[in-house]
Amino acid sequence: MSLDRHLLEQLLTTMIRIRRFDERVTELFKAGYVKGTAHSYVGEEAVATGACANLRRDDFIVGTHRGHGHCIAKGASLTEMMAELFGKVTGYCKGLGGSMHIADMDLNILGCNGVVGAGLPIADGAGLSSKLRKSDQVTICFFGDGASNQGTFHEALNLAAVWKLPVVFVCENNQYALSTSYKRTVSVDAVADRAVAYGVPGVTVDGNDVIAVYEAVGEAVARARRGEGPSLVEGKTYRWMGHSMRAELAPYRSKEEEEEWIQRDPIARLERQMLDQQLIAPERLAQIRQQIEEELEEAVKFAEQSPEPTIEVMERALYAPRLAVSAPPPRRGHELTFSEALNEALKQEMRRDPRVFVMGEDVGLIGGIFRVTQGLYDEFGAERVRDTPISEATFVGCGLGAAVTGMRPIVEIQIWDFVACAMDQIVNQIAKFRYMLGGKPTVPLVIRGPQGGGIRMAAQHSQSLESWFIHIPGLTVIAPSTPYDAKGLLIAAIRDDNPVIFLEHKLLYQPVMKQAVPEEPYALPIGKADIKREGTDVTIVATQMMVHRALRAAERLEAEGVSVEIIDPRTLYPLDEETIVNSIKKTNRLMIVHEAVKRGGVGAELCAAVIEQAFTYLDAPPLRIGARDVPMPYNDVLERATIPGEEEIIAGVRELLA
Repeated sequence: MSLDRHLLEQLLTTMIRIRRFDERVTELFKAGYVKGTAHSYVGEEAVATGACANLRRDDFIVGTHRGHGHCIAKGASLTEMMAELFGKVTGYCKGLGGSMHIADMDLNILGCNGVVGAGLPIADGAGLSSKLRKSDQVTICFFGDGASNQGTFHEALNLAAVWKLPVVFVCENNQYALSTSYKRTVSVDAVADRAVAYGVPGVTVDGNDVIAVYEAVGEAVARARRGEGPSLVEGKTYRWMGHSMRAELAPYRSKEEEEEWIQRDPIARLERQMLDQQLIAPERLAQIRQQIEEELEEAVKFAEQSPEPTIEVMERALYAPRLAVSAPPPRRGHELTFSEALNEALKQEMRRDPRVFVMGEDVGLIGGIFRVTQGLYDEFGAERVRDTPISEATFVGCGLGAAVTGMRPIVEIQIWDFVACAMDQIVNQIAKFRYMLGGKPTVPLVIRGPQGGGIRMAAQHSQSLESWFIHIPGLTVIAPSTPYDAKGLLIAAIRDDNPVIFLEHKLLYQPVMKQAVPEEPYALPIGKADIKREGTDVTIVATQMMVHRALRAAERLEAEGVSVEIIDPRTLYPLDEETIVNSIKKTNRLMIVHEAVKRGGVGAELCAAVIEQAFTYLDAPPLRIGARDVPMPYNDVLERATIPGEEEIIAGVRELLA
């Protein structure tokens, strides 16, 4: 063996530590101390050990649901890992993440992941962050053979190759995705063969030979550090245990196959080699094993004696502290359209903070199909204004990886309906990242784009989908209606340390909808509504384009002697219920107008809040006005009939006053 004695002993010790940790976890699971489930890494120790031995402390890893070995190989504490598995507040994630989500931001372990294939885009983001910060940090992304059939695998490899990201994709091919052999689900003999499609090196090694893994990944890490881009390394290995400790499945592997792989035990293999070549003494080997047993006993004892997390710990973990905002400036300045105001906010924040960058489909040379990013490419260049492939799931997930590793990304969804392609990354990854890691990291990420109808783009390009996101704890949802609000709220969103969904209605981009906007940068408070018009008879809460229709309706109603107060929430979560309730105490009537269908919408949530807090002040039942309960039609007459207009608003006010 060409490796020195010290490194070989380090590799062996790490593999034994991983093996004994998971064997002990299995015992503790059966005894009821470890709840939920856990996924044993026994048999696969050589892959994580050989791969991570090439990394520096400041390099990144992204793990999988079978991630105990990844964390230990990167240097994680057995004590804090065990406490996390016990669900204790002293665990890595304060008992909020559990086995599948262990992470340590101090070691740049960016979290293990309970969703198959979901870590690959996040790894791209960490690699992009390294590149933008001009660091030589490398990211290793672990995934299984099953994940190689996910779209995110192909998208992430393509994106990493196009941008030459310093990412090493390590496939742990343990032969089975739960119970189905990879030979029945993968169209090539080796997962690494797929690398050729993306123009990156791909190599398959014996995943039970820790030296072979170390050397193959070492070459890939060196290549990445030199700025030559990603590589794919496949280690063919085998998990000795079932898919998870909870799953009690019918037998799906033969005893002969299992025994054959057990005979290829990566730990026994290295032990024999070192003993045969007198690179380790039996006494030293016994000492290593005894030391690990003592570590485990200490870890279990620590976990047993640690306190449970409290509700306060849980709730504090969800959102980072909000940005403190000074008094907003007067509404005067140069006249800007909605898109010009957004563009000015982007430029000013990119000039102020070099960590801010923009990416999305066609955001560069043409400035986006609605021209919101126009001129950014000329000023900031291709590094900070990045045209992406058509891969929403991956470039949105890439935004997460970049955000948690030091950058402040702004991701554009070209047409908001396409956000459905990225829902796993938004709902299961971005919204939960800080929380699952015990409230330790911040996620300064803005996802913005145009939604809504009115420009004849039919059912798949015209939806109002805000209610999807207000339902998800961990997200902030902003939906401005004016250029002044758009600039101030986008600046606030970029500066905020939480993930923000920033919705822009397409009709608001119209050149005729101009407003005086201060030239200097300013931030508006997130979670504070704006009273667009004061009144005494009826309160209308309207969002986005409906604000303007409500204002026009109010002008017409004024001629009838009806005084309408119009409130624009501006932020849909957190929602400024106080301003709305105070208005109802004055007017005693409430109408809510939004373009989305009524079912399960913002209006339903707001009605519930008002009934809970101000029921006795209401002189009539709250009234909701929304789109007809159909997908958006292409025909222009039908589209106008589907979206609420001034006449429906006026009729609703008259009904409330009747």
